[in-house]
Amino acid sequence: MKKLQIVLVLSILFSCKNNAQVNTKQQAVIQAEPIEVALENGKAKAYFASGCFWCVEAVFESVNGVDESISGYAGGHTENPTYEDSNTGTTGHAETVEIIYDPKMVSFATLVDVYFASQNPTQVNGQGPDKGSQYRSIIFYQNEEQKQIILSKKKALAEKLQKPVAAEVYPFQKFWIAEDYHQNYERLHPENRYIQGVSIPRLKKFQAKMPEVLKKAH
Repeated sequence: MKKLQIVLVLSILFSCKNNAQVNTKQQAVIQAEPIEVALENGKAKAYFASGCFWCVEAVFESVNGVDESISGYAGGHTENPTYEDSNTGTTGHAETVEIIYDPKMVSFATLVDVYFASQNPTQVNGQGPDKGSQYRSIIFYQNEEQKQIILSKKKALAEKLQKPVAAEVYPFQKFWIAEDYHQNYERLHPENRYIQGVSIPRLKKFQAKMPEVLKKAH
């Protein structure tokens, strides 16, 4: 019995130590100074994590003023993360999209509105059937102005819902582009069962909620 107690104590100690190490690494990410991405040919970039990036890519690409969404990883402490690494939930990263947009056509504030309108804002560590820290919601800011926009909208939404909003707010550090086969996945694989059952319904639900921001059909 005494031997069992010793084993349990040691297990707890090692567990706490491991958690502290993880938390320390993540705290360094959360507390870092944000990195601002320069405009390129008049286009800006924004970064959002909101569950499976297959879903989020399509949502943002339907928005007027958005040129492209790129799937990748951000928010963690691991260098060069892969999809397999991310799925372990140990990298600190979440599946993230890089949004390339024209700030003259769509504001960062509107993109934040799109973000909240296209997800379940109260779901912690996931969206829909996708659960785990790699699917958690994060909004990344690149300067103090963006941070205040995010915090203001998050607070207003929480008050409206009378529930906590799950999205974390991180200073942007680095975006790691995901493997080629993840890019434009919803558009390229409309027959996929996940796309049909999860991604497309999520996209249509968002489009019905914010029709005023959508690209006009040609």
